[in-house]
Amino acid sequence: MLKALPRSWTRKLKAPQWGVFWTIVGLFVAIALLEFSTPPNYVFGYLYIGPILLASSRLNQSATVKFTLVAVILTIVALWGFGGNGLEAPTIASRAIAVLALGVTGFLSDRNRKYLDAIAQQQAKLEAGEKLSRLREDFASTLTHDLKTPLLGAIETLKAFEQEHFGGILPAQRKVLATIIRSHQTSLQLVETLLDVYRNDTEGLQLQLAPVDLVTIAEEVAATLFNLAKSRRVHLSFNYGDSEFRKYLWVNGDGFQLGRVFANLLTNAINHTPRGGKVEIVLEPGVSYQVAKIIDTGAGITADQLPHLFERFYQGESDRAATGSGLGLYLTRQIIAAHGGTIWAESRSPNGAIFCFRLPAFPIQPHSSK
Repeated sequence: MLKALPRSWTRKLKAPQWGVFWTIVGLFVAIALLEFSTPPNYVFGYLYIGPILLASSRLNQSATVKFTLVAVILTIVALWGFGGNGLEAPTIASRAIAVLALGVTGFLSDRNRKYLDAIAQQQAKLEAGEKLSRLREDFASTLTHDLKTPLLGAIETLKAFEQEHFGGILPAQRKVLATIIRSHQTSLQLVETLLDVYRNDTEGLQLQLAPVDLVTIAEEVAATLFNLAKSRRVHLSFNYGDSEFRKYLWVNGDGFQLGRVFANLLTNAINHTPRGGKVEIVLEPGVSYQVAKIIDTGAGITADQLPHLFERFYQGESDRAATGSGLGLYLTRQIIAAHGGTIWAESRSPNGAIFCFRLPAFPIQPHSSK
């Protein structure tokens, strides 16, 4: 009988599992000998739990179920073992409890095996997803890095044509060249932003910290965006909190990176403010934190968009988020977080939006602030 069992029970077993199978069979034989060589009131059926658990962890479901059934049958048949009559109430009760324990063990061990298999499959999927994500990010990082060189070359070549290094050009051609140069510069800015985003995610943002004045940075950035605001007929203005006079907002930060923050927020506000609208830069000094706010009179932000504005590639569905790559605000959040600050957005009633960030105040103002 034992020789016929492996063929019908273990058709799906692999070669390394045969040793486990025969170990379980050997344990069953040893326990059965104890059962049938001792009086029925000595219940050794509980010992089948060990082989059943071993079968559940190392063999397939079918083998586990069949070993559990064999253990139940042997425990019941042992009532008539040792040549005596085991049909007494206490003995039957003990055997029934043992049978119940074996059945519960087989059921729970099978459920546990299924849970472990499901967890292993989920973990494998997560690892595969992480690997695919890393491959995608490596590809995007390499691609953006390689795109910078031809874009820079194209821009310089077009500027050479614009400056008539290769001969005279007509006014209409100059306008076309200027449009192409702006388009290439926009593409270059997008490539650089994408490259920075991936580099910051993998390597962390490297800051060159020094005492800097947020007011000076904001005014310098606003000056570079004056033509953009003028072309869109958007009025730029500064507000210094509870004072009408210019103040200083000193922080320990990277001036270049903080300039990118103001540039991203101001460009975003200008692009989404209708003609004749206004963008206000509010700079509020504090004891512990310096606060900057960019307030526009654009389309505003819906409540369901607010939690996602600073996510990578998020563009939303409203007219306000219809343009752009969805990287500027994500990069802005990276920079503010690297400085130990916080950034958030609010919807403004009746229309418009407010983008705010705060940074730890520099404890001692440099001499230049006097």
